[in-house]
Amino acid sequence: MPREKGRKVIAQNRRARHDYHIDDTYEAGIVLTGTEVKSLRAGRASLVEGFAHVKRGEVWLENVHIPEYRHGTWTNHSARRPRKLLLHRDEIAKLMTKTSEPGRTLVPLSLYFSEGNAKVELALARGKRQYDKRRDIAEREAQRDIERALRRRR
Repeated sequence: MPREKGRKVIAQNRRARHDYHIDDTYEAGIVLTGTEVKSLRAGRASLVEGFAHVKRGEVWLENVHIPEYRHGTWTNHSARRPRKLLLHRDEIAKLMTKTSEPGRTLVPLSLYFSEGNAKVELALARGKRQYDKRRDIAEREAQRDIERALRRRR
């Protein structure tokens, strides 16, 4: 069977870009069981309440919901189990120092297959205040209005 090419997005966390200022992004591999991979290939996952943290020199992904594989047996996985992420040692060291700063967290932005391997895009993020969210929405709406006016003019 030929190896998959390109990038196939399984799930995205659109809410993260609304709730957080994204400072930096990282691509990490995920340690999965067989039924988890099959469930992901079926396109079923949710990153909504997910977060990552560094514990004893390893990065762990928590609260990401990968539902049980429908055709699985007793070997099926738990839907919200912690999953180990695969990063380079220097990236983990950077994340350890940056997440120890107050107000910083690791948030999953998207879950995808890249060249046949399951990957997650992690963001080093700072939480937004309510007035920041309102300002972003106002800027987006103003930009939309400008684009509409320009289209009408043409």
